Amino acid sequence: MFISFEGIDGCGKSTQVTLLEAAIRAAGRNVLLVRDPGHTPLSEAIRGLLLDKQQSMMTARTELLLYSAARAQMVETVICPALEARTVVICDRFIDSTIAYQGFGRQLPMADIERCNAVATSGLLPDLTLFLDIPLALSKRRCGDKGADRIELAGDAFFQRVIAGYHHLAFTQPDRVRRLDAERSVAELHEQIWCIVSEHTSFAA
Repeated sequence: MFISFEGIDGCGKSTQVTLLEAAIRAAGRNVLLVRDPGHTPLSEAIRGLLLDKQQSMMTARTELLLYSAARAQMVETVICPALEARTVVICDRFIDSTIAYQGFGRQLPMADIERCNAVATSGLLPDLTLFLDIPLALSKRRCGDKGADRIELAGDAFFQRVIAGYHHLAFTQPDRVRRLDAERSVAELHEQIWCIVSEHTSFAA
């Protein structure tokens, strides 16, 4: 099974992916947690470029292609082999981030987004995508004064478009993309996530 988590910063993804990983492992299944972009040395190097505030002149199209390159490396060398070995893969962000951030946020043509996603993944889609939804104001309070990276400096209007993109995905693909209220407590949200995962596979029974 391939599960992805989505949402803007501060939504609690890091906490919930760790809790789900532990729950699946406790259920007796092999599980691999990865992040997109990242996990491989090449993908992590690309991640560094994407988040570097010194790269302020990076164009939106370059950003799209770099995300796609990092994803292609991870899919081919990590995710697909793990799935073939019947390992449950949990991914912190995947193609829906590109739709939300580069499509809705950067306002690049959606046809370009779809082509890049298809090439990068060879058509691989998560079986289940969990969208942790919070208002932008709460995201900013939770993130506090930590140093913002290049993406986080994009401004409120950008992030409102990103949130709208995630809502669009949840509305148009409800069988795969499940919207969750991430203002709930950590324990309540984890319980809801575990119930949803249980609906999709027998190992959680």
